[in-house]
Amino acid sequence: MIAERLAAQPTLTTERLTLVQLGPEHLDASFAALDDLDAMRLTGTRGTFTRERVRAHLERLPGAGDRADFAITDRSGAYLGEVVLNELEEDDLAMNYRIALAGPSLRGRGYGTEAGRAVVDWGFDVVGLHRISLEVYAFNPAAQRSYAKIGFVVEGRARDALRWDGEWVDAVRMAMLDSDPRPR
Repeated sequence: MIAERLAAQPTLTTERLTLVQLGPEHLDASFAALDDLDAMRLTGTRGTFTRERVRAHLERLPGAGDRADFAITDRSGAYLGEVVLNELEEDDLAMNYRIALAGPSLRGRGYGTEAGRAVVDWGFDVVGLHRISLEVYAFNPAAQRSYAKIGFVVEGRARDALRWDGEWVDAVRMAMLDSDPRPR
């Protein structure tokens, strides 16, 4: 049942944003966003991404029953990033949450919080999830504040979870339950 709801991923709208299903039509913008070295560090993303690899990933997304990937767009249709529910644990009614904005000029403007609230609400109210969780690296306090504004609660810390540029970094574990308050 959850897989059917994920596969029928709708367009979500907020005050400033439209969240549409991420797919091959977002190839250029998605690939360009991978040039943001600071975003790669903040998300602990390593590796080299080829255009073909990104295209193959995007082609798999529409209609997927195990995840929901949304392109974040402004009202003019400009690509601002992506917000994702993935790692479905159907028996546990649980998924992982992640988000990446497409460039430093977009951070700190509330887009991530606004998009996150819409996706979390959809995940709980429509998909029927019980738990949505995430990990955020300790060197990303802005993201931690955004997640807290959405309603995610710190559950713990994974010590030395990432080695970046020779330094060990903790991962902060946060989650929301469908019964938790959703701040506005």
